Amino acid sequence: MRLFYDPTIESSKKNHVLSEEESKHICRVLRLKIGDDVAILDGNGSLFETKIIDDNPKRCTVEIVKHTFQEKPTSEIHIAIAPTKMMDRLEWFLEKATEIGMTEITPLLCDNSERKQIKDERLEKILVSAMKQSKGMYLPKLNPLTDFNTFIQAHPLGLLAHCYENEKNAMKDVFILNNCPILIGPEGDFSTKEVEFAMKSGYKTITLGENRLRTETAGIYAVVKAKLMIDNL
Repeated sequence: MRLFYDPTIESSKKNHVLSEEESKHICRVLRLKIGDDVAILDGNGSLFETKIIDDNPKRCTVEIVKHTFQEKPTSEIHIAIAPTKMMDRLEWFLEKATEIGMTEITPLLCDNSERKQIKDERLEKILVSAMKQSKGMYLPKLNPLTDFNTFIQAHPLGLLAHCYENEKNAMKDVFILNNCPILIGPEGDFSTKEVEFAMKSGYKTITLGENRLRTETAGIYAVVKAKLMIDNL
């Protein structure tokens, strides 16, 4: 059964009119007709098995046949990462990290950031597509581009990966399941001022292995490590 996304669908209603974007995709692009089955995710734990009862490409209407709900995971994987200069690398990270199990993403504006603007709508579409591809029940939360210091003040504890030569912790020794964002810096790394500010706040610095990693690779490494630790509890 094909998967679609609509955050406005409600289990309390018998029928639902899909958004114009999804209606066009279903009825015009895929040429699905009345009587065809479609599955709809709301990105908040619900899966709806439905049947098309009106194949209007502007307002496709479905009848809800079955509703399944999955409880939200009790653990979190929150990645705060500086957007890469080339957006396709950030988009690749978002896609793969969502498939693996990232729950929240905050783009960071840092001292050495080369990219200072992003398009939230484009990033949201990447997350939705990856959620559907991986059959995830929850859409990762996308936060707006946030200044580094502002983020630290809002999240005073967490982990920070950097390339300086100071002593660092293994991620397995300091990662905790909640309220523990993992910060990944820009291509030019965090500034020493940012590292010091985070550590004074209560952040622990971590190593992501011996090799120097690209920003998006470091992000994926952190997500995989966190997911493995969560799965092995």
